Parts: sequence; C-alpha cells; structure tokens
Amino acid sequence: MALPPQLKTIQHHLRTAQEHDKRDPVVAYYCRLYAMQTGMKLDSKTPECRKFLVKLMDQLESMKKELSDNESVTQEVVGNAHIENYALKMFLYADNEDRAGRFHKNMIKSFYTASLLLDVLSVFGELSEENIQHRKYARWKATYIHTCLKNGETPQAGPIGMDEEADESGAEGGFWAPGPSQEGSFRGGPLPHFPQDQHQDQELGPGPAPGIGFTQEPGSGAVGPPTGPTANYNNIHIPPGAHAPANTPAELPPPTGDVRLSPEDFTRAQKYCKYAGSALQYEDVGTAVQNLQKALRLLTTGKE
Repeated sequence: MALPPQLKTIQHHLRTAQEHDKRDPVVAYYCRLYAMQTGMKLDSKTPECRKFLVKLMDQLESMKKELSDNESVTQEVVGNAHIENYALKMFLYADNEDRAGRFHKNMIKSFYTASLLLDVLSVFGELSEENIQHRKYARWKATYIHTCLKNGETPQAGPIGMDEEADESGAEGGFWAPGPSQEGSFRGGPLPHFPQDQHQDQELGPGPAPGIGFTQEPGSGAVGPPTGPTANYNNIHIPPGAHAPANTPAELPPPTGDVRLSPEDFTRAQKYCKYAGSALQYEDVGTAVQNLQKALRLLTTGKE
C-alpha cells in the first residue's frame, strides 16, 4: 500500500524505521510509533489514510509483542534514553566529521537522521530546549552541506550560525539524505552504516527525486569557506563543544543530611541512572558520567 500524499511528512521517519529493522529494532519501533501518532494528527479520516494508519498500527502491535522482553520498549524512561543516546551519537559523529572538514554522504545522512530521531523523542513528551537546538542545527547542517556539494562549493567547516529561512527550507523542503559512504567511525564503536534496501519499499514511495543525489562522491575536500556566495547565517550559533557531554567529573557538594526528596525527585534520579546505563551500552563514558553527576547532585542537594 502506497503512502498517501497527505502523510508525506512521515515518509522519512518510516524509511528510517525500515533501515533499522534489523540493526536496531527499538529505533525502528519508535520511528513507526512517531509516524503513526503524527499521521493520526495529519489525516485519520480519509479512507486511504485510515487504511494506511491501521496497517501501521498492526505492525506496531506485532513489533511490541516481539520486543516484549526489551526494557527500551516496556519502559518509557529506558526507551527515551535509548533513542536520545542513539540520536546524539549520530549527531556527534557528523559534527566531528564536519569540524574536521570531511564532507561526505554518510556524514550528511547522519546529521539528517539525527534530526529525525530527535523528532521521534517527542513521543515521550516535550523536547528539551537543548534537543530542539540540536535538531534544528542538524537538519540545517545536512541541507547546507548537501546544497554546497551539489553546487560544487566547499562548505564552511564547523559551527556557524544559521538563519530561520535556511532551517525551514531544510525542515520541510523535501530534503533527502542520499545513501552513505562507509567513512568515519563513532567514538567507542563502529559507525552504523545505512545501506539502501535493494527492493525499495513501495509503501514509502520513490527514493530521492531526480537532481537531489550527488553527481560525484564527495571526499575530504579542502577546509575553507564556500567558493560561491553564502547566506548570512546569523541568528543561531552553536559554540564549539556546546553539544558535547562533560568529560571530567565536577565537584559535587557534600550531602547536607536534611535533604527531603519528593517522589518526583526519586523518579528523576532513576531516569538519570538509566540514561547513564544506556550510554554505557554505546561506550559513551562522557554522557554516562554527566547523567550520574546529575543523579548524585539531585540526591545530595535536592536540586538539579
């Protein structure tokens, strides 16, 4: 069954789910859950949309049964941590490649997929301001670098500001991150690659539109400003290292002895500990330390 045009907005989230079915079923599950919830808001009344969404619900139910012994599906807190850590891992990989001036398809797609997964986090509640900024920056960076390479220009490496128009065009302008190369690696583990299914899923419609793909394989071009004219990206600036977790332990105040913690405080502390555990699955020591510090600070002072 083809994806109805009214639900085109969720096409890329569904494709991301398909790409992760074998590699990370938890990511695939939550991508489809986000797509289903978003699709219900977009159009659940017309017959073709209703039929498509019912089929998607059935698929989600089947996945939920298959993953019934997986805490990332049965416990929202763990699922939230799993998706957030996965998204930020992709963001950090792409950001490091960008800062090093290594512009290639896999980096572009990592930026864009990170932004899609940050969308998916909304199934757990409102996004934090930090994740909103990460999503905006990642989506804009993917579009900006893709456009530069498509036009034969050298993108500006590293953090630069961006304007609202550029971000909006990247968010809704039909950007499609092309298939990846196999370059680069994550800190502490191999880079997940993104092979295109040889049998394109017809439900998601065609792949990239003509003219969107690269005409040549971008390599590690010279670092420097674009050779052509650039927009005035001046509204948002991501300072160097602003996205990165703390790598060194911070000074924690000693327990005061009379701290009174509410049930909500215990829930938040438990959440931070689970975030840390999830980060360690990816050997991401910095994020684990940061979340454990938050839990300790909360438990010893009653404040975050």
